[in-house]
Amino acid sequence: MSPTQPETAATAGDPLPGRVPIASRWRAVWLVAALAASAAVHAASSPPAASAAPAAPSTAASASAPTVEGCPPVVPVPSAAELARARREASDHGVLWRITKQGHSSYLFGTLHVGKLAWAFAGPRLSQALKATDTLALELDVTDPALFAAPPAAAVAPLELPRPLRERLARQTERACVPSQALQHLNPLMQAVTLTVLSARHEGLDARFAQEIVLADAARAQGRPIVALEDVQSQMAVLLPSDAGEARRLLEQSLQQLERGRARVLLRRLADAWDASRLDELESYAAWCECAASAEDRRFLQRLNDDRNAPMAERVDRLHAQGKRVLVAVGALHMTGEHGLPRLMAARGYRVERLLPP
Repeated sequence: MSPTQPETAATAGDPLPGRVPIASRWRAVWLVAALAASAAVHAASSPPAASAAPAAPSTAASASAPTVEGCPPVVPVPSAAELARARREASDHGVLWRITKQGHSSYLFGTLHVGKLAWAFAGPRLSQALKATDTLALELDVTDPALFAAPPAAAVAPLELPRPLRERLARQTERACVPSQALQHLNPLMQAVTLTVLSARHEGLDARFAQEIVLADAARAQGRPIVALEDVQSQMAVLLPSDAGEARRLLEQSLQQLERGRARVLLRRLADAWDASRLDELESYAAWCECAASAEDRRFLQRLNDDRNAPMAERVDRLHAQGKRVLVAVGALHMTGEHGLPRLMAARGYRVERLLPP
């Protein structure tokens, strides 16, 4: 295994090969922004702004990457030794269920859309689920080049902003040490969500180590089919309201959280809960996320999470009925509450067994 491979470092035969993306693909903000985080990795991989840190070296010989004061840390390319250690010490994280019907089983794995090297390899229970399945189902296949070749219209749709709001967005882009041209083609709200993802770098969290990306890269290496449970247009329709006033309101909220430093704090709490498989804390997300204070916020949160679960459950049921043994890997919050996927699959006649937390 060479530490200087340009995109990944893979080891054949691992239940979850170490295909740790290190160059140009990202994933979503904690709840939905699949495309936004993908935009974030492209932004972070762009030539840095004048005040930004130099790019990480193409080799992982050094233990750390250079940074500039105020810029998020640059995550270095993992060395062969670091990858080997992460594989040896792999443990289970997140939430996991086995669902059984018609004589065979599939699995529901609640993921986190940012991560770190220590989470890039499957622990014992997830390894067993991988061995027992033949198909990977994601919200979106985030390794599909077509996803970025033709971004959905909503992701790049213009949104008229008052000058103060434009200036605040520009300041947050500068603070993220991202060149303005890397994001300027995106809808302003998409830019803010991308910046939220990038803020996780201050907490040692990197979307290049998101479970969906690692699992999808491994599946492609193994020739395992990848199925998208949603389409990008429907995700963008939820994330980016068609009403300009609503979009500006959400942008204002996102900028406030970035300016106050709350976005990264909330991401850190979510990541800690996921890391330790604290399902009860994930279940109570709405109580501490600072995103459900008003009726309007709660309706948006419902559209963002609960309302998407029933169509995903129907798609999983169809795949399972075809005889496929599916590993469903979607955001952990889709597993929570009365409308979470485990409860919805139980309502469809599946025997549901929780494996993580035990």
